[in-house]
Amino acid sequence: MDGNGRWAKAKGLSRIEGHRHGMEMVDGIVTACKNMGVKFLTLYAFSDENWDRPAEEIKALMEMLIEYLKVKKAKMIRDGVRFETIGNICRLPDSVQEEIDSVKEATKDLKEMTLVLALSYGSRQEICRAVNKAIEDGVKEMTPDKISSYLGTAKMPDPDLLIRTSGEIRISNFLLWQIAYTELYFTDVMWPNFTSDELTKAIGEYSGRERRFGKTSEQLC
Repeated sequence: MDGNGRWAKAKGLSRIEGHRHGMEMVDGIVTACKNMGVKFLTLYAFSDENWDRPAEEIKALMEMLIEYLKVKKAKMIRDGVRFETIGNICRLPDSVQEEIDSVKEATKDLKEMTLVLALSYGSRQEICRAVNKAIEDGVKEMTPDKISSYLGTAKMPDPDLLIRTSGEIRISNFLLWQIAYTELYFTDVMWPNFTSDELTKAIGEYSGRERRFGKTSEQLC
């Protein structure tokens, strides 16, 4: 969900205001995904590298996260949306962890859709944690399936589509293992302007692609 800061700068607003407008877009995208039948939506909300940002900005982001979870908890329950997280959650402030645990517990049995927030997340760090845990468990030989089973996404399918907003054309340490065969979609639209119509456009383009997974087109017929 990239572009909050640049969107704000272009409008003469603070970066924090940009993040607030970005947060306001989340609910519409979650609802649109649910209505389109998307079963898993993962939002890259705060990267492991984002801890290097100014303390004031980090504090504001954590406060917004608490606000979002408190305000949207009832709607998640009403809409059947299960809430999950991936990332090094123990680095987050205790108040944030408590709110995360509360929403996870309240939505754990819901099945319409799963909303995953990537928080304090970095894919290389995730892979290192997975390998270290496997070593602790005495695993002697790693396979792709074994590594996947130790990742934070172990109970989730690999993504079909990755969307990056704001004109940046890179992955930025996001789900590096999981997106081996994911379709990539890059748009110049800043996240605060990424409406459900933009989402529909992205999914429409994705739907027209042929996903071969290493096979030929003829094999898929």
